[in-house]
Amino acid sequence: MGWFSIIFIILVGILLMILDFLVIPGGVVAIIGVLGMVAGVTAAFIQYGTLAGFVTLLITALVTIGSFVLMMRTKTWRKLQLNTRIDSKMNEVDTQKVHVGKTGRAISRLAPMGTGEFDGEVVEVSSIQDFVEVDSEIEVTRIEGGKVFVKQK
Repeated sequence: MGWFSIIFIILVGILLMILDFLVIPGGVVAIIGVLGMVAGVTAAFIQYGTLAGFVTLLITALVTIGSFVLMMRTKTWRKLQLNTRIDSKMNEVDTQKVHVGKTGRAISRLAPMGTGEFDGEVVEVSSIQDFVEVDSEIEVTRIEGGKVFVKQK
């Protein structure tokens, strides 16, 4: 195995580690990358002796650390990070208008979730049966944690 092959295996290992770090989390790709780097350094020890092996190990460590430092300094994280804020709220039910036993109508198809209207209060509802067609009369059967369950009347 020549120097080109050893360098190629080590570089592929470093790239796999960076890929795991940035794109494909989970560690499997990083483990494969580390194994590639270890294989490259081991091949350098076997093919070219102790001095060449230690030099290869040192260069591999410096390139790996340097690539991660460069990645952090160029703010690669900022480019890959989601910066959206969630301003919406969970379904808040007015228990004065919507309560168990209250009847209303489906203003969208409940398949099994959809929208219902109860005395002008529009609420996201979930059917406990199969599908409920638009403009069907519905009745509230239970309310759990802001989720309204209905059945067709």
